[in-house]
Amino acid sequence: MENKFSTIIEPRSGFFNWRLREVWAYRDLALLFVKRNFTSQYKQTILGPAWAVLQPLLTTVVFTLVFGKVAKLSPQGINGFVYYLCATVAWTYFSSTLAMISSTFTANSHIFSKVYFPRLVLPLSTAITGLIALAIQFSFFLVAWGIYLYAPGSPITPNYCILLLPLLILQMGLLAMGSGIIVSALTTKYRDLTMLVGFGVQLWMYATPVAYSASIFSQSRYYQLYWCNPMTPIIETLRYAFLGPQAASFKPEYLLISAGTTLVMLLAGMMLFSKVERTFMDVV
Repeated sequence: MENKFSTIIEPRSGFFNWRLREVWAYRDLALLFVKRNFTSQYKQTILGPAWAVLQPLLTTVVFTLVFGKVAKLSPQGINGFVYYLCATVAWTYFSSTLAMISSTFTANSHIFSKVYFPRLVLPLSTAITGLIALAIQFSFFLVAWGIYLYAPGSPITPNYCILLLPLLILQMGLLAMGSGIIVSALTTKYRDLTMLVGFGVQLWMYATPVAYSASIFSQSRYYQLYWCNPMTPIIETLRYAFLGPQAASFKPEYLLISAGTTLVMLLAGMMLFSKVERTFMDVV
């Protein structure tokens, strides 16, 4: 009698064989990984999830004092704390997600060698885990923003671009996933990249208007190139949406370029992952 199997595990063939239906079928496993990631991140810590607020809070205080008060890089008339907190919360989600996904495959190689499941479940669950911390941090930002918004003589003018918030968060998550998967796929063979991830993310932050206003490059010949950084339009649009045009610029054409770059990075990461996955366990 011929045996019939419900699942046949075969190596991937081709750059576009991503098996997304299979990833969806394992959505319960993805949620279990989300719970595991969030629990282990704050396990055996005194403050627990409060660290999700403390990290951007301390960074914002440093930026406010150093870049706002001393270097005078924040827009005049805008509360420096709210100005820097808006960008810091967004950048923290992007950078932490990128860093965690970059080490996903090497850090979980012991799981891959024991049981089969779609490997894309892990980076996807990592991106979703980051959304939990983002929700906590963004709630803290909304409290600070609301206090400043209704303060007497407040100059901030929130606008319709606030409606773009879900799309901006989605774009940051996809950009972090694409970039992280590329690095993670390459680190399976070239471990040197692991040492460069933290340094590279730090440089990326200083090439993005997190600690300063993008307007300081308005007279530079590299102004247009600067706006091609996919994170620049995202950060500027967030500030523009919540704080108004006196705090940031809204350039929809560069936001579309950023979305296109995000899509290219994600597709490149998925294609590279499809190629590496077949020999992944042989080189880890």
